Amino acid sequence: MRFSKTSVVVLLCMGLAGCTSTGSDVDELLARPSLETTSSITPPMNVAPPAEVRPSTPVEAPPQEMALVTPVAAPVMPAPPVRMPPRKLKAEPASFVVPAKPSGTASERSRIYSRRFRDAKPINFGRASSPKALAVHGVDVSRWQGDIDWEKLRSQGANFAYIKATDGGDHLDPMFKTNWRKAHEAGLKRGAYHFFYWCRTAGEQADWFIRNVPKVEGALPPVIDVEWNGESRCSQRISRKRVLEKMQVFMDRLERHYGQRPVIYTAPDFYRDNLRGEFPNHPFWLRAVAEHPSKVYPGRKWLFWQYSGSGLSHGVDGRIDLNAFHGSADEWHRWVATSAS
Repeated sequence: MRFSKTSVVVLLCMGLAGCTSTGSDVDELLARPSLETTSSITPPMNVAPPAEVRPSTPVEAPPQEMALVTPVAAPVMPAPPVRMPPRKLKAEPASFVVPAKPSGTASERSRIYSRRFRDAKPINFGRASSPKALAVHGVDVSRWQGDIDWEKLRSQGANFAYIKATDGGDHLDPMFKTNWRKAHEAGLKRGAYHFFYWCRTAGEQADWFIRNVPKVEGALPPVIDVEWNGESRCSQRISRKRVLEKMQVFMDRLERHYGQRPVIYTAPDFYRDNLRGEFPNHPFWLRAVAEHPSKVYPGRKWLFWQYSGSGLSHGVDGRIDLNAFHGSADEWHRWVATSAS
């Protein structure tokens, strides 16, 4: 069939109209956001419209371009190094070369402060027997010393402190936790002591002490304070045999828990009645405020000597007990290294 030029033009326009209608339908479908979700992620409310889809009118492909070939540059030879005259290096001081020993190591020794205490009731022990001749001094404290300035107390010569913790099976010294923390912060070696009651079982007293005294690295061995309790409600005096049995139960329980052999603190009358010749493998802390321990406790080896109950010191209001370690400064450091937990 033959068509005129006018007919061809009309047919071409109709074909173009059909293509345009099809492209509009595709745009409408792509513009609708999906209502599905993936996992738990909710699609955003404002969805950007997709890129415009043009009509599917055949488009003549552009002529193929020739790829450009980049010429390979010739290798560049490195320039010869410039020789500079040698520079003299300034020697660094030794402190910059050798690293400093980290603080808090096991080998670090705490400073020993010399004794600067005074005494409200000074005793002349004799030149050869004076506690002043001993290198390492310390104190023992309880609630009765009130609020202590531990920094000042240490500077006066308190290198260690034994702190009252517990009595019997139900009493905690109200200043124990504060003194325990502040003594450590001031750099003192610290330990805790228990005042033993003869009317309570040894087991419940050991449990009470363990419940209230933390097991911490560096603490001194725990102390059992054994005296007659004449000024307390527990004033009974039991037999020597029962005394030794109770002490053994208490000390064994503490040694198992803390891994340290307890120190025994006592006074002359109680020692005479119960402890003479007993517990040869335990360290002793002896009260002797009028004479040297060798005279009050003949034949007894001792570790600490409580030589005054009337000490005076900056940092403490009122009187304080004064003590000394039986040995040199080097012996003190060795004992702490082997006995502190």
